Amino acid sequence: MAIKVDLPSLGESVVEGTVSRWLVAQGDSVDLDQPLVEVTTDKVDAEIPSPAAGVVVRICAAEGEVVEVGAVLAEIDAEAVSAVPGAPAADVGAPAQAPARAPTPDIEPVEDTRVTPVARRLAEDAEITLEDVEGSGHAGRITKEDVLRHARQQDSSSQPPAPEAPVQQRVLAPEPSRAPVAASRPTPQPGYASYSMQEGDRLVPMSPMRRIIADHMVYSKRTSPHVGTVAEVDMGAVVALRAAHKKTFEAAQGFKLTFLPFIVQAVVRALRDFPALNASVLEDAIVEKRDVNVGVAVETEKGLVVPVVRNADRFSLAGLAAELDDLAARARSRRLSADDLQGGTFTVSNPGRQGNLYGFAIINQPQVGIVRMGEMVKRPVVRSVEGEDAIVIRPMMHLALSYDHRAVDGAPANGFLFRIRELLERADFDL
Repeated sequence: MAIKVDLPSLGESVVEGTVSRWLVAQGDSVDLDQPLVEVTTDKVDAEIPSPAAGVVVRICAAEGEVVEVGAVLAEIDAEAVSAVPGAPAADVGAPAQAPARAPTPDIEPVEDTRVTPVARRLAEDAEITLEDVEGSGHAGRITKEDVLRHARQQDSSSQPPAPEAPVQQRVLAPEPSRAPVAASRPTPQPGYASYSMQEGDRLVPMSPMRRIIADHMVYSKRTSPHVGTVAEVDMGAVVALRAAHKKTFEAAQGFKLTFLPFIVQAVVRALRDFPALNASVLEDAIVEKRDVNVGVAVETEKGLVVPVVRNADRFSLAGLAAELDDLAARARSRRLSADDLQGGTFTVSNPGRQGNLYGFAIINQPQVGIVRMGEMVKRPVVRSVEGEDAIVIRPMMHLALSYDHRAVDGAPANGFLFRIRELLERADFDL
């Protein structure tokens, strides 16, 4: 009896993933928990393990294909034994059964196995002969990127059009992926929104992660009526507190104390005072969460990920700093697990030292708010000194809150941001 290998949930709000690369082929023998396939989502790259030892009797999703959570990726026959142990892996989708086995009717024909379905459709649209395309995938399989690269090479080697009769070049758009939820699909782009390639343009195909992030961002903007508000925060007291303790902190903890833990702890404490921001919209109701699980956006080589600090309100400042440092290091080295990315109830976005004045981030569904940090810069401000107004230089930072107006009104949103500012300007933290 065949055991189905399903795509598991790989993060909160993740409902689909892209099959990046098969690590086994049809007909291969596999062990329990042996990685079968790499899957990319907007949250994480993950290897899906085999649920049992046996033989891969069917591969149900091609490389480059977008599949929903719960979809069948492959089937494992736990009772079968490979007829040719140690034989070289066959191509994905090829009928690589042992010689004594009858061909499976629903397996792709041999001539189709060297091309992914996405690549085949792109080649047909662009009138490209697949025999001329060099494959870079597993066992020389032709992928969508191979077709796009071949098209660029053809464009660069072709003669430029005559000035009096310009010819529009065909744009090979990346294969659109499905919307991340069962919602109405966006309408096709109108003619005025399309673009024709011009001489000197460079076509950069979206990576699977980039496409999924794009889908999630569009879905969030379509779902939540975003409202933004900004607070200007005097970080002078926090700067002084950090300066007084950073050497002893680094000696004791083994890593540097940054400003991020101060911001995150202020957000966590404000969420306890304003639970409306620690919530989700559930059909015609609003769920205020018991736990405070703060996601912190981290930029990596493959894109943005949001690892989650669970029960962040239970950490001391030092403990929170250690957790943030560990999550950021594992995110950049691609060692995050799916569990590290699930369960967030609110998000803090830190664009870094070159984060500019401020910016409004898109809400990470199904949350109802996100705070984005601006760059901290020294600026002249007016302060009262011995009863007189004076212009002084202070380290200032803008914090921008985006919130879902379905769940949060202006008064609690402004009160929440004011509370964060109050905690930071008082430097009300224990080190």
